[in-house]
Amino acid sequence: MDIYTDSIQNLSEVDKLLLVQRIWSDLSSSDAIPLPEWLVSEVGRRRDQMIADPNLGHTHQDVLDRIRAWRDA
Repeated sequence: MDIYTDSIQNLSEVDKLLLVQRIWSDLSSSDAIPLPEWLVSEVGRRRDQMIADPNLGHTHQDVLDRIRAWRDA
């Protein structure tokens, strides 16, 4: 591992979270991240599938219920 990775691993959990928060803030304040055309096309294709057949996906509540059931098992 490099010196930066080792330094990060030696941080406390609180300091790691603060670092992540700073990185996230930096990313969110920058211009939009360019997406490759294949990804834009794939997202469009999946959106079109969901519009054509809404039963393909799961509701937000269904996903949360499944996560909670798995967590509490």
